[in-house]
Amino acid sequence: MTSKVKAPHALTRTESLGRIEVSPRVVASIVGHAANECYGVVGMAARGLRDGIAERLNRENAHRGVEIEVREGGIQIELYIIAQYGTRISEVAHNLMSAVRYAVEKSLGLPVLAVNVNVQGIHLEDNVSVR
Repeated sequence: MTSKVKAPHALTRTESLGRIEVSPRVVASIVGHAANECYGVVGMAARGLRDGIAERLNRENAHRGVEIEVREGGIQIELYIIAQYGTRISEVAHNLMSAVRYAVEKSLGLPVLAVNVNVQGIHLEDNVSVR
């Protein structure tokens, strides 16, 4: 059983002393902050491309570049990022997967089934000239 989690639904965990509810937006914020700290990640991107151009999100909207899906046994995370030009994208993606999995499991104790990285664009530094 899979279900896409959007804003009103919370991830719920029942313990002996009570219930813990975590908003998917909180999970997305944790993921967004962990992703922004990774080498080679310039920023989060909006999911859809407008006219073939990735929209770079500021740190306050980093959760918008993250999609959380609750599945039986854990959560699946989709990331939409903009990578730094000149970095090896496969290494950036692997580091990002590890960092996000660690941050979510450490912070929330939720098992992470998968972290999928979607590179929406490449950022070239402004002070670099291309010939």
